[in-house]
Amino acid sequence: MTDLPGYPSRRGFLKATAAGFALSGVAMSAKAADKTPPVPLDQYERSYFTAEEWAFVMAATARLIPSEGNGPGALEARVPVFLDLQLAGRYGAASDWYMEGPHDPGAEPARGWQTPLTPAEVYRQAIPAFDAWCADTYGKGFAALSPQDQDAALSALQKGEAPLAPELREFFGILLANTKEGYFADPIYGGNHDMQSWVYIGFPGARAAFREWPERHNVKYPLGPVSITGERA
Repeated sequence: MTDLPGYPSRRGFLKATAAGFALSGVAMSAKAADKTPPVPLDQYERSYFTAEEWAFVMAATARLIPSEGNGPGALEARVPVFLDLQLAGRYGAASDWYMEGPHDPGAEPARGWQTPLTPAEVYRQAIPAFDAWCADTYGKGFAALSPQDQDAALSALQKGEAPLAPELREFFGILLANTKEGYFADPIYGGNHDMQSWVYIGFPGARAAFREWPERHNVKYPLGPVSITGERA
């Protein structure tokens, strides 16, 4: 199952979300022919996640952007690496966020972040709580479930049917948003390995000079994407 109830379709949200990740920069160097392949995800040295959290993130991102289909999945794009690095850094610590109370977990989503927990703390507390719910409901933790049961569990989490503490109510939203970000962000941040998602949707990346192209509707851009570092896909 590649699309969960209530989610946009995989292809649809990839195309819709990509517009929000336009980048600028100057591409200087070509892709190195002898580039060393990255360490496999099961051998990756984590900066933030525990082994149990890593297993969950690997499984959850693989269902949010599955490997089945024409384009790369979250694992091929190394989205879990992006999440790990972000949670270990300023984003995970909410370093530049306003985090003072009062917090109202019942407030409308438009009111913004309504928990005293940082994103890293939300992941750390929500993953075991959700895993416990999965064990009670399906007899196994999330990572050990079948893909079909994982989809059902994520759908329940999205709808609020998998009860979490009020301060963790943002968990599904940030998990989905961070997964999309890791899929589309510049590879310098750990995800979008080899600019696979950009190649898939035809996004030029950090190319600095293509001002004549935005008005050329339904005309395929002839050049491949370039990263902030100047690497070419």
